[in-house]
Amino acid sequence: MKIQNYVAVDLEMTGLNAKRDSILEIGAVRVKNKQVEAEYQALIHPHLELSEEVIALTGITNEMAAGGREMDEVFPEIMEFFGDSPLLGHNVMFDYGFLKQAAINRNTPFERQGIDTLKIARKVLPPDEKKTLQALCGRFGIVCGHRHRALDDALAAMELYELLEAAHETAQPELFVPFPLVYKTKKQQPATNRQKNHLKQLADYHGIVLNVSWETLTKNEASRQIDRLISQYGRIPKPDGGCPPGCADMRS
Repeated sequence: MKIQNYVAVDLEMTGLNAKRDSILEIGAVRVKNKQVEAEYQALIHPHLELSEEVIALTGITNEMAAGGREMDEVFPEIMEFFGDSPLLGHNVMFDYGFLKQAAINRNTPFERQGIDTLKIARKVLPPDEKKTLQALCGRFGIVCGHRHRALDDALAAMELYELLEAAHETAQPELFVPFPLVYKTKKQQPATNRQKNHLKQLADYHGIVLNVSWETLTKNEASRQIDRLISQYGRIPKPDGGCPPGCADMRS
């Protein structure tokens, strides 16, 4: 039985680890009766400086990110847009992990079924062919606007799914049945006062203005920021050139 209703979704993130990094942009396409019913796109303020790799990959600059909305404002809209529909994506578990972490952080249940165009492509296409979304768009002549921008990639995944389903669903219907998405995680804990003080001291010492939401800063985010500053600028030296007392353990 062909799936008539689903939501194609794609995320851009500040990094690759859902337990440590955060959602930077979300794009989603709600499909009903095989027709696009609505689209959703939101750029989310990450409250940190983006890495050069993320900027180069997505084209999203720090200035653009600083104009994004707060995740606490966007999240209820996302949940309403998704409804109870299966989520479709290219490597959908990767995106689901970030969505599940955002849900857990807000004490919101979030269990979904999913459809994975990457999983389908690996089953039905020659093994030696690249299976990235970009490569498959080229193979099937799918026009994708801006690569690694969330809404354009969600639209591309939707079109890819429809093409694969039309060609292969009759012979391999099991590949097109939504499956439960399972990602286990815990609520991220707020940063400790010690972490916040250390981060502020590092920033002040090096003359850096931090783009940080101190009220919502998590332990993982604080640790990542501290590591970044130390890596780029160094520790705060003691007068004798050593490390100030406690600096080795102030990240936790």
